[in-house]
Amino acid sequence: MAANTFGTLLTLTTFGESHGEAIGGILDHVPAGLTIDFQAIQNQINRRRPGQSQWVSPRNESDAITFLSGIFEGKTTGTPIGFIIPNADKKSVDYDKIKDAYRPSHADFTYDKKYGFRDYRGGGRSSARETAVRVAAGALVEQLLPNVQITAYVSQIGSIKTDSYQNYVTRSLVDQSEIRCPVPELSQQMLELLTDLKQKGDSVGGVIDCIVKGVPAGLGEPIFDKLHAALGRAMLSINAVKGFEIGSGFQAASMFGSEHNDTFLTDGTTITNHSGGIQGGISNGMDICFRVAFKPVATIMQDQKTINALGEEVVLEAKGRHDPCVVPRAVPIVEAMTALVLADFYLLQKIQSSI
Repeated sequence: MAANTFGTLLTLTTFGESHGEAIGGILDHVPAGLTIDFQAIQNQINRRRPGQSQWVSPRNESDAITFLSGIFEGKTTGTPIGFIIPNADKKSVDYDKIKDAYRPSHADFTYDKKYGFRDYRGGGRSSARETAVRVAAGALVEQLLPNVQITAYVSQIGSIKTDSYQNYVTRSLVDQSEIRCPVPELSQQMLELLTDLKQKGDSVGGVIDCIVKGVPAGLGEPIFDKLHAALGRAMLSINAVKGFEIGSGFQAASMFGSEHNDTFLTDGTTITNHSGGIQGGISNGMDICFRVAFKPVATIMQDQKTINALGEEVVLEAKGRHDPCVVPRAVPIVEAMTALVLADFYLLQKIQSSI
């Protein structure tokens, strides 16, 4: 299987399956001498882990990370950083009845067509379980970025949504909501919706907004390696993501240039930020603001018609432990992928500046 590595200079390679012994990663080209805050890494992993509330998958994983290499006496050595996260609470028997059936909107069918074989237990490699590795790596490399604050939050679940980007948000404020929406009245409405959907055995999609403060001007490369293109690729690599927009996004299509242009002030900042902090593919020093849209979780607790490997129509009786909506747990995943992109460009810029 190809495409298990992300990044240009700073790279993350992930391995493992949903119901294997463990998942893990190898993070390479992290500079030597970086003092690691291990608790900060575990805290981010805990924000993603299952079993943290009644509105997410009840799979009970502690997700305790173990570092195998690349760190000595609390500091990076400059060698590859290897780590694993055990899969402790596996219930593979839940998937025995569907091993020959293709779950609608899952990767079952496409994996079978591409490889001629698949691990049906929880989706195997296609499972969102793999994203715990990304969160761990992102939380580590975030510590490379001086004065940069990455904050994602739930801005929409179903038709319930917040207004524009909430520039006041912090992670501590976001975590005051079980649903990770910083607007209390909307958070409650979202929780009520998820409660109803859980009872019905259905799921719903949502949107995560991300605001990055403190990014200096000059990160990113022109033409094919634009910063917003890299962010879009990173977000679209996350399970269940169907859309990405930055700054004014699709709203820009209905605006005039006279209202969309970001007018400069004498200090180099701009009055508005329709560009979302990136112009010409390079950061301009303003807040980087983008949105990520997630589809409804494909596994629902309702009978669905589908086909099996022989092309026969069958009825799928879904089992397993799944979220009615993925976005609350996806907040730290969005932050992690953002950190991986920015850290990669940060190191590339340092090399170019030194030359």
